[in-house]
Amino acid sequence: MNTDAHFRSRRSNVLARRGMVATSQPLAAQAGLSILQAGGNAADAAIATAAMLNVVEPISTGIGGDCFALFYDATTQQVTALNGSGRAPAAASLRSLTELGYTSMPVYTGHSVSIPGTVAGWSDLLDCHGRMTLADVLQPAIWSAENGYPVSEWIANGWRSQEKKLRRDLDWQSGDRDNGPEQPSGHELLIDGRAPYAGEIMRIPTLGSTLRGIAAEGKDFIYRGDFARQLSEHVQRYGGWITAVDMATHASTWDEPITADYRGVRLYECPPNGQGLAAILALNLAAGYDLASMAPAQRVHTLIECMRLGFADAQQWVCDPRAHAIPLNGLVSKEYADRRRTRVDADRAAQHVPYGSPMAGSDTVYLSVVDGEGNACSFINSLYMGTGSGLVVPGTGVSLQNRASLFVLDPAHPNVLAPNKRPYQTIIPALTVHSEGEFAGALHASFGVMGGYMQPQGHLQMIVHLIDLGMTPQQALDEPRWALAGPHDGLGAREEGGLVLIEEGWDFAIMADLAQRGHRLAPVTGFGRSVFGGGQIILREPRSGVLTGGSDPRKDGCAVGW
Repeated sequence: MNTDAHFRSRRSNVLARRGMVATSQPLAAQAGLSILQAGGNAADAAIATAAMLNVVEPISTGIGGDCFALFYDATTQQVTALNGSGRAPAAASLRSLTELGYTSMPVYTGHSVSIPGTVAGWSDLLDCHGRMTLADVLQPAIWSAENGYPVSEWIANGWRSQEKKLRRDLDWQSGDRDNGPEQPSGHELLIDGRAPYAGEIMRIPTLGSTLRGIAAEGKDFIYRGDFARQLSEHVQRYGGWITAVDMATHASTWDEPITADYRGVRLYECPPNGQGLAAILALNLAAGYDLASMAPAQRVHTLIECMRLGFADAQQWVCDPRAHAIPLNGLVSKEYADRRRTRVDADRAAQHVPYGSPMAGSDTVYLSVVDGEGNACSFINSLYMGTGSGLVVPGTGVSLQNRASLFVLDPAHPNVLAPNKRPYQTIIPALTVHSEGEFAGALHASFGVMGGYMQPQGHLQMIVHLIDLGMTPQQALDEPRWALAGPHDGLGAREEGGLVLIEEGWDFAIMADLAQRGHRLAPVTGFGRSVFGGGQIILREPRSGVLTGGSDPRKDGCAVGW
């Protein structure tokens, strides 16, 4: 790795051999590390970290959301993909929404809540790959929920943005029809009706009680019994369809990962209904260019155009493959990438990018764990938009996601709302292994970049930083980023020459060059930089087993090693 000359990092890489955890909040990282030190492996530490994040960053993740994981088994050198996302309720109705006047999915009503898959995902990952029980790994989270913790800075800032949603204020601009109770249970996540300040002690005893129930009864505590009934009644109170039967029939799935080979490493992504396909498509396109030898502006332009094409296909094809056939083998093929690459203009930004057909010839937490044996878990957990729907199951401290809002209401689209169907998912973990030479099959890196539609864009940029530019993990994370504006950024869509968000730190000459090529740039500074997500990277040197970790400066977190 190149460690000289243009060193930009504001913090050093973390180095260790016996295990490492990297995530967006230090207490959560330490919770995972404590599990490794107690004899747990990467899967055990991942769930302990995720559960702690539910407590210390409850505006972004938790029991009421979904999760995805990639697990690398050092003994077999196999990568497995866990889909811990939920489905639409059996009574979900396209017709009922259109009759209510909706032309797109509501975002914050009960209709936007799909079955939360998190706890089933936690349990199933432990059953398949872990050594410990839920009761073991939930203890740090339970203690912190009941005894309190000081709220960290970035999280405090994000929490303030969720106050009105949690209170369901009358002037809250949701755009949805909200006929729920006058005293919403979102107050369980507030202090006297407001978000906690940075450094203020926050306790969430109701969430602690829920976690104790899970520790005692396992996933059945969530999916069968009183909690499932309470959740269903609360969602129905706000217009949704979830029933206790929907909760009881939920199940995770284990899927075959999708891959892309890139200059000696193989990228693994979870398959649809996740948007990892966008990262695979963009990386396959980028493989056709000598990015390392390009001038910086030319390289950024090329990557943006590759990403536009990747998103155009992902927005068309990503859906629940069990409900609608996806031409997946064709989409991820080199031949398809070669055809699509002809649409990239070396000098001009595309103004319109249609999706292709291979058959023709935004508020998440990410964590990475690698244990001393070389097992790795790349794990992501989310409520989607901030506190999700803003609905909190009364007396439980559990925020409910709004993932069903990612369905579309066009009956002809593969991702149309339908009963028992999974929606398009933005959350995606990533993992790379060596694909060539002496160490073929060995772990290369466990990494991810959380943040809505930033995620596949972050994966692409991190791989190029690590592989093409020879950066260390911390350098790769510290570099300024670009992002094609997503549909919920309020800054324009990706199609028709949509905006390119540019983070503070880019050289002015590069931005001027991109503008001359036709890119519509929108500079982003300050706390607004959260739109570029928060990444974590753990790199493993296959010969010595040394772990090198980096953590995103756009978050409160860190990498911790043992």
